[in-house]
Amino acid sequence: WGRAPTTTLMMVTSGLCALVIGLVADSPAWAVLIVALLWGFTVVGDSAQFSAIVTEVADQAYVGTALTLQLALGFTLTVATIWLIPILEARFGWRWAFAFLAPGPLAGIVAMARLRVLSAADEGGAQSQSVT
Repeated sequence: WGRAPTTTLMMVTSGLCALVIGLVADSPAWAVLIVALLWGFTVVGDSAQFSAIVTEVADQAYVGTALTLQLALGFTLTVATIWLIPILEARFGWRWAFAFLAPGPLAGIVAMARLRVLSAADEGGAQSQSVT
C-alpha cells in the first residue's frame, strides 16, 4: 500500500481521535477505551513510518543527521505536549483539551501529501530518492 498512504491514514485517524476523545469522556467506559486504544495505536503507528521514510528519501550522506533531527523534534514535541495538556485542561476542560493536538496530525498529512508529489516513497522503499 505504501508508506505515505499508511502514514496519512494513521494521522487522519489519530487526529480524529484527538477531536473525539473529549466528546466521549462522559460516555460509558468501553466507548472511551475504544477511542483511547485506537488513538494509542495510530499515534504510535506513524512514528516508525516517518523514520523509515526519512531513511528512504534523505540524501544517503545525511541519513543519520536527518534521523537525529527528526527524532529530536519528535521527542521535543512530545515533551511540549505533555506540558501543554494540563494547561489546556485547566483553561478549557477535558472536553476540548485534546482537540488542540489535532493540528499536529493535520500538518503531517500535508507533509505526506507533499512527499507523494516530490518522491516515489509510496512504493515502499523500492528506490532511494533524494528530496531537497
